[in-house]
Amino acid sequence: MAKILEMVGLVLVAIMTLGFVGLLEPYGIRNGTSELFWGCAGGTLLIIIYRKMKRKQEEKEE
Repeated sequence: MAKILEMVGLVLVAIMTLGFVGLLEPYGIRNGTSELFWGCAGGTLLIIIYRKMKRKQEEKEE
């Protein structure tokens, strides 16, 4: 599960970076802080928070 979350996180960060720089503009996505950027940033943040909570829970069980 952790490897899948890492891969999804990397994909979200890559899309977020491309959207911010403006390389996705030919596809109708404007550069800068678009909905795509904030969606990917939110998804990445949720993955980070989830993994941190799981890590704390595992440390608490030990």
